[in-house]
Amino acid sequence: MRIAMFTEVFLPKIDGVVTRVLRTIEELTALGHEVLVFAPGNPPSHYCGQRVVRVNSVPMKPWYPELQVGLATPKIAREMEQFAPHVVHLVNPVVLAAYGALSASRRDLPMLASFHTDTPQYADALGLASIRKAGTEYLRRIHNLAEVNLCTSPQMVERAEHLGFERVDLWPKAIDTGNYRPDRADDPMRARLTDGNPGDKLMIYIGRMSKEKNLRALLPAIRALQDRGVRLAMVGSGPDRAELEREFADTNTIFTGYMSGDALAAAFASADVFAFPSTTETLGFVALESMASGVPVVGARAGGIPFAVSEGRSGLLFNPASLDDFIAQLERLLFDDELRMRMGAAGREEALESSWRSATERLVECYELAIDRHWRRANNLHSYSLPMRLFGRPLPRPRDLPPALTHWNDYRA
Repeated sequence: MRIAMFTEVFLPKIDGVVTRVLRTIEELTALGHEVLVFAPGNPPSHYCGQRVVRVNSVPMKPWYPELQVGLATPKIAREMEQFAPHVVHLVNPVVLAAYGALSASRRDLPMLASFHTDTPQYADALGLASIRKAGTEYLRRIHNLAEVNLCTSPQMVERAEHLGFERVDLWPKAIDTGNYRPDRADDPMRARLTDGNPGDKLMIYIGRMSKEKNLRALLPAIRALQDRGVRLAMVGSGPDRAELEREFADTNTIFTGYMSGDALAAAFASADVFAFPSTTETLGFVALESMASGVPVVGARAGGIPFAVSEGRSGLLFNPASLDDFIAQLERLLFDDELRMRMGAAGREEALESSWRSATERLVECYELAIDRHWRRANNLHSYSLPMRLFGRPLPRPRDLPPALTHWNDYRA
């Protein structure tokens, strides 16, 4: 199968969406599929043997300068027509992937969209609440161009349906249990994360540092617990990092900047508790990576976190409206060694149940469903819509449809 993938974020940026995109490309390649990636910023020209088309972009200033916003150019259309995909995958369509949706629609191509970021909620955190209503309607229209809309947790399936998205389904969670393991714990890394005090209790946050992550909830937590020998490590970066460093300056907190590879795996495994105050996660990959590392999570009872973390088994959840509850759950897990070890082991067991291969095989089934729905609908139309007749450049229906769809051969033009 040929898949054209439009993504709003890609390497060298690292976050949960990029992680899922990269692992998905790896598994699609292993399964024998061909992927053409359209990405903004300065991505590599290839990833895992698949070609990446660099799209002209500008930084999203002043709100989120790390984020590159892809711009529509004629090159995208030419690449799409030459590749002639069976299906177009729109990853978090907002700007570049939204243009991908319009380009695919113009060329009469099947589409699947995946909903990774609750953009309307993020708009409030970034000071863009005034455009929330119009932005929600815009997202709904873009997503409803797709034959399938995938979400990364049951909670986000409900959220998407509440926003008016149609044809919604679940993309199962998955985690890399090979790189993230308990035996990655490392004494030098723990010494680094505790600022030379490895015997202290260590809670860690790993991820993007931006206002929607609710990281200031960690400030009263570390202030309440540091006199009892608790330390906090903040791993990662983002537009809010400099301000956070100033606010946490009088606490037992260190900021390490970005980590990757073996260092990141060691950081996960060397902590005692993963502190995750974000209330806007659609899944929370870092929570899954912590569980795979044998480190239990204290997370908000909101968004997709209850799907990632089994409350009372692999971690503890707190009431997002109560900072006191957040502190109490952190304190409970930090100072109950038996509970912490039991939950760490359970989290590792849960992580082993979710593989990237099975999640990607489910994605391929959804690609086939999108193709099936598209050509079934196209066959039932006696003529193209007026916009398609005026502006469309439909590509010929492919002669090499996936095997599961060969029964639609009679309907091909």
